[in-house]
Amino acid sequence: MANTRSRLKKPADKSVVAYTVSLPYDKRLCKYDIAGSIAHANMLAKQGIITDQDAESITWGLASIREEMEKGKLSFKDEQEDIHMAIEARLIEKIGEIGGKLHTARSRNDQVALDLRLFIKEVISETVASVKKLQLALIDLADANKDVVIPGYTHLQSAQPVLLAHHLLAYYEMFVRDTSRFWDCHKRTDVMPLGSGALSGVGYKVDREFLARELGFSQVSQNSLDAVSDRDFILEFEAAASICMMHLSRLAEELVIWSSAEFGFIEIDGAFATSSSIMPQKKNPDVAELARGKTGRVYGNLMALLTTMKALPLAYNRDMQEDKQGLFDTVDVLSSTLEVFTGMVKTLKVKPKNVARSVQLGYILATDMADYLVKKGETFRSAHEIVAKLVNYAEEKGKTFEQLKASEFKQFSPLFNKDVSSITIKSSLASRDSTGGTAPGQVAKALSAARKALT
Repeated sequence: MANTRSRLKKPADKSVVAYTVSLPYDKRLCKYDIAGSIAHANMLAKQGIITDQDAESITWGLASIREEMEKGKLSFKDEQEDIHMAIEARLIEKIGEIGGKLHTARSRNDQVALDLRLFIKEVISETVASVKKLQLALIDLADANKDVVIPGYTHLQSAQPVLLAHHLLAYYEMFVRDTSRFWDCHKRTDVMPLGSGALSGVGYKVDREFLARELGFSQVSQNSLDAVSDRDFILEFEAAASICMMHLSRLAEELVIWSSAEFGFIEIDGAFATSSSIMPQKKNPDVAELARGKTGRVYGNLMALLTTMKALPLAYNRDMQEDKQGLFDTVDVLSSTLEVFTGMVKTLKVKPKNVARSVQLGYILATDMADYLVKKGETFRSAHEIVAKLVNYAEEKGKTFEQLKASEFKQFSPLFNKDVSSITIKSSLASRDSTGGTAPGQVAKALSAARKALT
């Protein structure tokens, strides 16, 4: 194949070869590079730039290389710089110098941009499918425990009672937004850059619209300089992945807390936990903990590429070779985290008795007491102050609200009557009956709508 160093008169130093080679990781783009090359060869023949016979030889050779790849028989040589050069070298080995015609009207700059867009488009579809599996697992868990009430927290302090299903559906909503972000990214990734050349377009009558149709793109890029130097679509994917990992990490944190002996709300299945090397009683939520840790890695990949791109002049610069390793790592971390979380959520066991005990702690009905006074004619600010004093009194006496007598309530406001005893966990839930609230009817509607949206 052609020597790309012919201008330099000297072979590259061994240290330079080792430093600049990208084949060890960009070989992951092999199938996308082959797909782009087959479409390119067909376009060249359609436009009369190469003969039909040459195109047939090239496409046969590329299909043969793809078959070798699928069977795990394709190997590359250390001296091959990147996946594009490696495939071209293998093509020439198979069909001779005709293989060198494939690079007509094409640069590695628009070639790699194409490969990355094809890769990310496919990854987005796979990611959304994985997110939906996790959402369905959350809905199933919520449905199976739709009568379980847990303390809702602010500042990790017991605040108001909520249905566990309502809490789990909050994560469902987070993942709805994640899928929306991924599909938005897909729209801007779905732009075909091939035909932009190195930076200024190509000097042949190519048919870029044909290429777009062949490769499944909805549009072609409108500026060759931008097309070869744009990595916004990678940044956008990594940003969406970072937010999705943040949501997974928040869920992980709650699973860690809820599975502790102090809370005991849930039990993580042994298949998704680990044990201690010296403490036989331990059942560690390592999957959830690792997800929290891996989230930082995904953030780092986003920040690394943002930093790489921030000062690059147009058009292509070799710095941009650093776009791939972080991207691949983000894809792998997100994919594996979604998969393992789906399995973990499917096998979670809720402990209703422990949860019920927790709901009785912390004067969780205090807001309902204030609302009771407001409905009797008190202003909310005054009601808030009255109930705060009532809580202080109950704490000093070591009593719950249920243990206070009507006469004790009246010490704080004459508006308290015997019907204050009607304020219960059940009545509290039922009162939150506005759209999006935790009332059983609202949660049942939300569960039904969520399941329908997924199926």
